[in-house]
Amino acid sequence: MKREFVERDYVHVYNRGNRKMDIFYNDSDKWRFMKMIRYFNNEEPSKNILRQLFFLNRDDECDHFEWPKNWAPQKPLVKILTYCLKTNHFHLLMREIIKGGITKFMHKLGEGYTNYINAKYGESGRIFQGTYKSKIIKEANVLQYIDIYIQVLNVFELYPGGIEGALKEFDKAFEFAMDYPFCSLGESFGKRRMEIIDREIFGEMFTNLEAYKEVARDALLVRNIREIMGKLVIE
Repeated sequence: MKREFVERDYVHVYNRGNRKMDIFYNDSDKWRFMKMIRYFNNEEPSKNILRQLFFLNRDDECDHFEWPKNWAPQKPLVKILTYCLKTNHFHLLMREIIKGGITKFMHKLGEGYTNYINAKYGESGRIFQGTYKSKIIKEANVLQYIDIYIQVLNVFELYPGGIEGALKEFDKAFEFAMDYPFCSLGESFGKRRMEIIDREIFGEMFTNLEAYKEVARDALLVRNIREIMGKLVIE
């Protein structure tokens, strides 16, 4: 069934590999997916965009994704608040800004990445496990916890010793998350300038890094973030 989002809806989107298999085989694939997040967020058709970008910048890995000066101005489909890429799945927190924007963006992203993987590795068929899952976030007070769930808790799972190790060494684990290149935490606080997220909306929720860190500490060490989020958890 086609999803219907209303303008200004905040939506948590998730998808994973078919049969829970990997969708990113290496860091190069993650960088390519991040490029797609950046450049497919545009009302104009995405056909041949990545081919054009290849000649502008042959390295997928970089600290920012500029909008080429010879392109028409970007007309975003969505506003992206938060993202995180793991080996076999990804999360996005977005805001609907035009009718059908999220649906169109996710179609471009899913189709574009599937075509990329099939061409690069000589595969065929589905990469993702069906269509993406989504949850509309109605409660404003829950939005900050969705953000922390995506770009802190998910990265903590990659910390040496996993979640348990990360919670025992919260400050070190938080820096680890800040340095993880495939989530938006470092970009949120100016450590990287990927130009993917809308920092204005993020800034309305959190005034500075220390305030954010303390909310995250409370959510993960004192409270149960999954209980706070309830049915909004997607995994």
